[in-house]
Amino acid sequence: MAESETRDTKRGRIPVPQPRPGRRPSGKPTLRTIAEMTGLAITTISRALNNAPELSDETRIRVQKIAAEIGYVPDRTALRLKTGRTNVIALMLDPHDEILGFGQSMVSGLTAALAGTSYHLVITPSARSARPIDPILYVLRNKAADGVIFSRIEPHDDRVKLLIEEGFPFVSHGRTAFPAPHPYVDYDNHAFAHHAVMRLKAKGCRKVTIILPPMRFSFGHHLRDGFMQAVGAAGLDWEIMAGATLDNTAEEIRLAVMRRVGEPAPPDGFVCTGDAAALAVMAGLTDAGRRIGTDVQVVAKQTSGIFSLVRPQVDTIFEDTALAGQQAGELLLRRIQGEAPETLQILHQPELWF
Repeated sequence: MAESETRDTKRGRIPVPQPRPGRRPSGKPTLRTIAEMTGLAITTISRALNNAPELSDETRIRVQKIAAEIGYVPDRTALRLKTGRTNVIALMLDPHDEILGFGQSMVSGLTAALAGTSYHLVITPSARSARPIDPILYVLRNKAADGVIFSRIEPHDDRVKLLIEEGFPFVSHGRTAFPAPHPYVDYDNHAFAHHAVMRLKAKGCRKVTIILPPMRFSFGHHLRDGFMQAVGAAGLDWEIMAGATLDNTAEEIRLAVMRRVGEPAPPDGFVCTGDAAALAVMAGLTDAGRRIGTDVQVVAKQTSGIFSLVRPQVDTIFEDTALAGQQAGELLLRRIQGEAPETLQILHQPELWF
């Protein structure tokens, strides 16, 4: 007979009473609560909630369904004391907005990666006034997660350096210049900038410009190097957009574009390295009386489906941030299991949506 149906006693095996339909336990649900409702041992309940492969799918599904119905939440403190694990993945979100829906896409992808596992996602926003390393220090000091994911990587990122030294599992959305390998998911921004410049040349542009992020970030170096290589190969005049970076507000970018196109020898091709920045650039061009697609051309990095609804339409190159989130979660789970960092590196190639 199945464990859920009988139990051994001194008088032999007797049926285990099943809960009445619709009945819910009072108080905070525990493993014992689920055990009493199912007739299963507490150790079996624990293994089922952790997707132990030795249990049948029927048992795991049944236990997990009851746990969800009664609102069971593991005691993180007890779990950490017993196993050294928290079953928590921490996502550090920086309050930047050069990419439309970046946080939402990352969370969506991570949620997909963690589905069916025992891990839960905790989002930790980074205050603009705080140091980027502060949330990492909090996690390490308080053992608040089993692994972390973060973005806006610098070539010699203090967070990456610290986590490597501590041997703490992490995945970065971006690459460093460290010789030691580390897990990452990144987008080939060098290739993006090169493709964008070549597209602008193909559309007849003679002088191109690019709005870069602050150069303390790794992807800023990749974008600049790709841009410079492309303009050299294409024989185009060029300039780096002055007065605005991706860290400026949309209004500041709009005003900088209006100011520049009103000056002598303005560029006739714009490389926009984020779709939010592209909206600001297009607003500035339109407000300055320039006709997009006729007087001036724009190529933008697109991460959001919403940008496809913008008119006039411009050429875009796609970056899949939701996939990046999912893959970052998958790599982190593998790193937690002890897989070597050099096997946990993914570089996305641009998708040309011309």
